[in-house]
Amino acid sequence: MENNHITILNIDLNAVDFNLNYFKSKLKTTTKILAVVKAFGYGSSSFEIAKHIASKVDYFAVAYLDEGIALRNAGIKTPILVLHPQKVNLQKMIDYNLEPTIYSVQLLKDIIEIAQTNEGLKNYPIHLKFNTGLNRLGFAKKDCLEISTLINNQDAVQITSIFSHIAASEDLNERAFTLQQINSFKNISSELIPTLKNKPFQHMLNTSGIINYAEEAQFDMVRLGIGLYGFGNATEKTNQLKNVFTLSSVISQIHTIEKGDSVGYNRSFMAQSTIKSATIPIGHADGISRQFGKGKGYVYINNKKAPILGNVCMDVIMVNVTDIDCNEGDEVFIYKNQQHMEDLAKNINSIPYELLTAISQRIKRIFTKF
Repeated sequence: MENNHITILNIDLNAVDFNLNYFKSKLKTTTKILAVVKAFGYGSSSFEIAKHIASKVDYFAVAYLDEGIALRNAGIKTPILVLHPQKVNLQKMIDYNLEPTIYSVQLLKDIIEIAQTNEGLKNYPIHLKFNTGLNRLGFAKKDCLEISTLINNQDAVQITSIFSHIAASEDLNERAFTLQQINSFKNISSELIPTLKNKPFQHMLNTSGIINYAEEAQFDMVRLGIGLYGFGNATEKTNQLKNVFTLSSVISQIHTIEKGDSVGYNRSFMAQSTIKSATIPIGHADGISRQFGKGKGYVYINNKKAPILGNVCMDVIMVNVTDIDCNEGDEVFIYKNQQHMEDLAKNINSIPYELLTAISQRIKRIFTKF
């Protein structure tokens, strides 16, 4: 269906390339790269991002089955790791050649049982996740013996990789804890891998991990997520990356608001003097949090900040343009660049991830590559 929404999310594919190459420069040439395209490519488009970089990375990762199926249906042939499968999804993962993360003994038993019902299926790739301190998902070290026993007594599935996830890779105040996690993963690997018939590869680092722990824990592959989209989880690192996302709209109407008049639902803004307001066609149904209301959020119009007046509506916001020379139809930057998004996120005690992944599917996406 054609999308005629005047509000546009522009995704710069040249910037994606730049960011990918930036992180590649931090790695050995032999290190594999897994690109994380879950959550609709962090709010962009998992299909378009995956198509663009498929020849430049070794793996993709998604969170759930449907995301993986969508990539396969879009023609993506690259291996795809599904980070959070459930038993009910396992057969479909095999049907679509998706590689499940296995994080418990029960799930390991389930995938073996299901794989064995597929006639002629041998050595189907699975990936084992170990919990080393994030305490979200994963096997414990004590599970190694049972894992090797289960794996070595069948040939329907094969462990392609083992991995873990650092809890605070961006926080150097937690360096001691992170090094403890890395050592724990190394110990688990040294216990499990020699008991297996094949040698799985290992991975542990996310975006901030690549920046801060490439020497200690690069292993065989890294998982590049938010960094691909222009954020380094620290301002000085983000400044070295190129901006991928620009969310823009236009001024629909300009109003003169007299002293004592109100703006928006619940009369949440009351004018203390005569001002000008501009109405812009984007609201909380498009991913603009209601927390940005009452001046916590702002947009750029003609290179000047225009704070949001009153509450964010479902489909529109109103902003203060009293001191801005502007007209109806002028361009508005809702998210101008990484620095803008980081500042907005900070204002509502959030992170850029949340702003990006909240952008509604009804917003038109345009992909540029100059």
